[in-house]
Amino acid sequence: MGSKRRIHIIGSVGSGKTTLAKKLSKELSIPYYEIDNIIFERHSTGDSRRSDKEIVKRLEAIVKSDAWILEGTSTKRWVIKSFESSGCIIFLDTPYLIRLKRILFRYVKQLLKIEKANYKPTFSMLINMFKWNHKFNKVNKNEFYKLTQEYKHKVRTYPSKLNK
Repeated sequence: MGSKRRIHIIGSVGSGKTTLAKKLSKELSIPYYEIDNIIFERHSTGDSRRSDKEIVKRLEAIVKSDAWILEGTSTKRWVIKSFESSGCIIFLDTPYLIRLKRILFRYVKQLLKIEKANYKPTFSMLINMFKWNHKFNKVNKNEFYKLTQEYKHKVRTYPSKLNK
C-alpha cells in the first residue's frame, strides 16, 4: 500500500532526521512534516500537547495525501498508520556520541540565533534532549523494531549498515 513518495524518517534527537527530511523535501519536491509539530501546539509562551484524538486526526490527514515525508522519534501506536502507508521507512541509527555532540552544537547555535528552533532553547530543554537521546537507545529503538516488524521490508537503516 506504500508509495515511494511517502517517506517516514525515524531516529533519536540529533540523528539527522530534520536535516535529511529538508534535503529530501527539496530534492523530491515533497512536503515534510515534523511529528513534534503534530504532537505539540507551538506558542511563544511554551508548547502544549494536543490530545491523542487531535494528533491522530492531523497525522491521518497527512498520511492520506499522495506525497509526504514525516520525521520524528515517536514510537506511539498511532504512528503505525504512517509506517503502513509509507513506501520507505528510514531509520537513522546514528552513534550515541555523535548525537550528543550534535545536540550540544545545536543548542549553542540556537542560543546565538544562528539556527531557528520550534521551541525555546533553554538549559532545561538541553537536559531533556540528553535524557531523550539516552532513552532512545534503551526504549524507543526496541519499540521501533516492534512497531515495524510487519513493515521491516520497507526499513532502511543508516548509517550502521553503511559501516559494515
